[in-house]
Amino acid sequence: MVRLRPIEARDADRMWESLQDPESNRLTGTTATFTREQVDEWSATVSDREGRFDWAITPGAVRDGQQVSDEMIGEIVLNDLDEDARSANLRLALLPNYRGRGYGREAIFEVLRFAFDGATDVDGVRHEGPHLHRVSLDVLSINPRARMLYESLGFREEGRLRDVYRDGDGWADATVMSILEDEFRAGLGAP
Repeated sequence: MVRLRPIEARDADRMWESLQDPESNRLTGTTATFTREQVDEWSATVSDREGRFDWAITPGAVRDGQQVSDEMIGEIVLNDLDEDARSANLRLALLPNYRGRGYGREAIFEVLRFAFDGATDVDGVRHEGPHLHRVSLDVLSINPRARMLYESLGFREEGRLRDVYRDGDGWADATVMSILEDEFRAGLGAP
C-alpha cells in the first residue's frame, strides 16, 4: 500500500503544504514556524543528516510493474537515535487527504521492521537498519485516533506529560508510548 523513499529536494512543496495544515499542527503539537527557504533547505539535506532517518511516504500502487505515483503523501521519521541505548523516537505526519486510509499504519509497520529487524526495502533498495531495542513516541491527548493506531501496532503507554502542549487557550497532555523489539516480533502479523 505504501512505499518509503528518502526525502528529497523535490518534496519541498509537499513539506510546505503539510506545515500549512492547522489541524495537523494542532494534533502533533507543532508550534514552530518555518520559512519556505528553510523548508527547501531541509528537504534537500535531511536525508544526509546523522542520527536520523527521514522518509517520504508514497502510494505503493503498481501498474504494469511501475509505481503509479511517487508523490509524497506524508513523512515518517526515526530520530533521536541513541546507538548505545539502541533506541529512537518515531514521528509521522500525513497530508489531510491521506489520513484514516491505512497509509500511516503500513508506514509505521515498515519503519518498525527496519528499526528492529535491521533491514528493509526502501525505494526498491535494501537498507541496513539500526537494530534497535526500543522505539518511542508521544501522542497528544487531543488525538485519540492516533493513540488507537499506535496501540493497535503494539505501542504501550509509559507515562503522561501533563499540560505539555498548548491547545488554543487550553493545554493538552502528551502520552509517552513505546514498543520493544520482542513486543514487535510477537505481533509481527500486523499491520
